[in-house]
Amino acid sequence: MSVHSTFEGIQFLAQASDISRECGISLRIGTCFKEYADIISTERTHQPVGRPFDHEFNDFGPTSGFWVVGRNENGVLVHTQAMRLIDLCDQPLSGYLSEKYIDFPPAGLDLDYEKSRYNPGPSAHRIRGTVCYHGDFWLCSDYRGTGMANILARFALASGHLKWAPDYIIGFMIRQVAFKGLAEREGYMHSEPGTLFWHRADTDQTLEAFMVWMAREDTSYLLTIPLPDLVRSPTPNMSIAAE
Repeated sequence: MSVHSTFEGIQFLAQASDISRECGISLRIGTCFKEYADIISTERTHQPVGRPFDHEFNDFGPTSGFWVVGRNENGVLVHTQAMRLIDLCDQPLSGYLSEKYIDFPPAGLDLDYEKSRYNPGPSAHRIRGTVCYHGDFWLCSDYRGTGMANILARFALASGHLKWAPDYIIGFMIRQVAFKGLAEREGYMHSEPGTLFWHRADTDQTLEAFMVWMAREDTSYLLTIPLPDLVRSPTPNMSIAAE
């Protein structure tokens, strides 16, 4: 990563952090996923930590992943997300996920893994090198519709870009969420439908997931897009509480 790109990234992070603070959210980054699991289990009780970021399923080191939590002025948890490196073992993403896709399920659902399946899109056969996974994104409902999702997701994307300069960043979104335009709001420039089909164990319902992704040059470009007009401040009398 060039010095110029690094400087842009640092400025971008500082601006995103300032905007979040002005809107009542203080951000903290951590690398201990045991601590992250404790935060989730006690303060985000409606949604367990996603398996890709569960320290009981993964061997995390201080340089292999990080998480972001946001708290309001009363110290209440209002936001979470995380990123981690993926070791492709010198194979394309399609080969890796063909064997490992069950390690990236939607959180909190009882799934039938035998009936679930992975369907690699065109880009998955081309994606190689250093890849990091972005997920576990949650934002308190009082902040939805304010544009804060735009700022917070970009904060993590920029943090991963500066930390690892990965060749690619990927994530998965359930179709209903993708259809609402979350990928575009978060800053992702590529989206492929029909990548994962999760079969729920308790019903006949199948959940389709999109794979969203960006290459390194996409992330570098994202850092040049102004942030202030992507968000509006919450109303002064807004009561923020954890869901």
